[in-house]
Amino acid sequence: MNKTNEIYKIACSKLHGIGPVRAAQIISKIGSAEELFINSVKTLWQETGISKSILKSMKREEALELAENQCNYNLKHDISSHFFLDKDYPRRLKQCGDPPIILYSKGKMDLNQNKIVSIVGTRNLTNYGSKILHELIESLKNEQIQIISGLAYGVDILAHRLCVENGLETIGVLGHGLDRIYPFKHRSTALEMMENGGLVTEFMINTNPDRENFPMRNRIVAGMADATIVIESKIKGGSIITAELANDYSRDVFAYPGDIDRPFSEGCNDLIRKQKAHLITKGADFLTFMNWKDSNKKQVQQKQLFHDLNQDEGKIVELLENESELHADVLCMKSGITPSQMNVHLFNLEMANVIQQLPGKRFKLVY
Repeated sequence: MNKTNEIYKIACSKLHGIGPVRAAQIISKIGSAEELFINSVKTLWQETGISKSILKSMKREEALELAENQCNYNLKHDISSHFFLDKDYPRRLKQCGDPPIILYSKGKMDLNQNKIVSIVGTRNLTNYGSKILHELIESLKNEQIQIISGLAYGVDILAHRLCVENGLETIGVLGHGLDRIYPFKHRSTALEMMENGGLVTEFMINTNPDRENFPMRNRIVAGMADATIVIESKIKGGSIITAELANDYSRDVFAYPGDIDRPFSEGCNDLIRKQKAHLITKGADFLTFMNWKDSNKKQVQQKQLFHDLNQDEGKIVELLENESELHADVLCMKSGITPSQMNVHLFNLEMANVIQQLPGKRFKLVY
């Protein structure tokens, strides 16, 4: 990314009173992030219709100064930035109602992997939870699944360590800037993760790991993944917040049940009881539910089948290959296929086990 363009994009995230929705509206009307900073308030008002009081209160010079500091740090420390309108921005996160305008990453990772799972749980991991987590990672290691967690004590750090040991790509989402590691004790694991995964945050450098940052971090953990798995949790806590957010984002949530007398099973049992999470007892349960079991073999078979699709079916598959899931209406709009024809094609593709229907007339590829 051009340094000047990067500065303007980063600065968008520090404008007062401008969130991702409004920023997208403005940029769609004026053409680029740069125009938001070089045009006068009067011009912006005329082109966007946003009130002058809001435009005047954005503090553009202050935002640009902060952005230039971050950009210089990025260049020096091999950090990438991902603007929410760019192709490399996590597409799943973009589907959420509250995505950050910018993300920063360090390491070797693909933020748009085919299969991404968040694993969360208590900081006070028990032997029971540790046994569950070891079996889960063992079950996932051959399925080319990316694992996301929060680099915290307990479930998070063990999930990251097991991924490193088993060759699974893993990403830690931070509640602070990339100029530090918190907890510092996890620094060595974080450095190992850089070779097959790495770290992601929405926070600029010089941001401390303050308490209020972690619920914001949790929405990224939930939003970047296809599914969230809760290992152990009290009735309240960060992992329950993450599970609730995943539900809000229409993502699948899974939880391992536990003894009713175990305080760190109470949260998982409650999610299952309230039907906010699917009950699983082993990794194979999860893979079966997600239709990811033996996915490498299925993908080869699926690719062979694609050669037999007609032209319209091919268009539908191509669109779904670029997105984790799409609504039937969006498929019609992007493909130019009429709704009546689309219904026929979707039915045929579903019967051929090429696509799967999700709640709300949304569809995804089977592999």
